[in-house]
Amino acid sequence: MVDRALFAELRRLDRHDLRRVAIFVRGLLHALGDESAGTPDEHAGEGVTYRLETVRCGKPSCSSCPHGPYWYAYFREGGRLRSRYIGRDLPADVKAALQEGS
Repeated sequence: MVDRALFAELRRLDRHDLRRVAIFVRGLLHALGDESAGTPDEHAGEGVTYRLETVRCGKPSCSSCPHGPYWYAYFREGGRLRSRYIGRDLPADVKAALQEGS
């Protein structure tokens, strides 16, 4: 049973933080073997998941948030989930490898 206080805390989060929680939960589900944990904007490579995301810059005066979408690579390193910024477009070799694997 999930604690009601957890749901109350989730309701207080903004869109950016809720998205971070959703990504974290999908990662947990994936680690437990739930194949439905992925989303249409994810593509898996060898040990790396490429994900298209929008990001918030955090500047109070920014009127164009969120920015993107940008590609990020997610991978495990030493038991921890790490991410790396890729850019607006996937590199051609990564795109080709993902298309071959599909």
